[in-house]
Amino acid sequence: MLKHSSIPNIDILLEDNHLLIINKPSGELVQGDSTGDKPLAETCKDYIKSKFNKPGAVFLGVIHRLDRPVSGVVAFARTSKSLDRMNALFRDKKTKKTYWAVVKNKPAHETGTLVHWLKKDENRNKTTAYSKERVDALKSELSFKVLGHSSGYWLLEVNPVTGRPHQIRVQLASMGCPIVGDVKYGYEHPNEDASICLHAKSLEFVHPVKKESIRVEAPLPNSRLWNIFNTPPTEL
Repeated sequence: MLKHSSIPNIDILLEDNHLLIINKPSGELVQGDSTGDKPLAETCKDYIKSKFNKPGAVFLGVIHRLDRPVSGVVAFARTSKSLDRMNALFRDKKTKKTYWAVVKNKPAHETGTLVHWLKKDENRNKTTAYSKERVDALKSELSFKVLGHSSGYWLLEVNPVTGRPHQIRVQLASMGCPIVGDVKYGYEHPNEDASICLHAKSLEFVHPVKKESIRVEAPLPNSRLWNIFNTPPTEL
């Protein structure tokens, strides 16, 4: 198993015959969309093809996605068997996903659970959160805790129970704590690099073939705001 290898501009966190897990930079697409920009899935296929001198098409399955302005752990499957098994782990909620988010407003509570019903408008690419059950919306749940604060910002650790589009972004905004840079969900101005301060920090699961417990952690982006929290934040 290889760890912390590199594709140009991309940090590989775990690589074996079954999985390829990377630290996605903000601004990169995981899968192709209407922009026509080259997605990470294709960049990773090129890497595998070159490294192993593979003829023909390379298989690489997208297990899960992160929004374009979000950074952190993204997992790909190198075989169809691994893809099927990893999809089952995600579907059956047998993975643990941990995110870090930086917000400007102090949450009302140090820890909590948020439950909303989310509905995504595909035309606007925006999700609305409702506090009451709706037949046209999906129940969504996450837990959060405040890790600390520094320089007027608050660092939250977030563990989503469900995996809805824009879930963490819209649910944190709904409790009055939009993520720094996320103008789509209420923050006052964008970050200079168009990122938002949401990072998929770690992913834990049982390896789909080797059956060993795996925990992959992605280093924080190298930016002014994230660097504030590269040292332990001020305790509450």
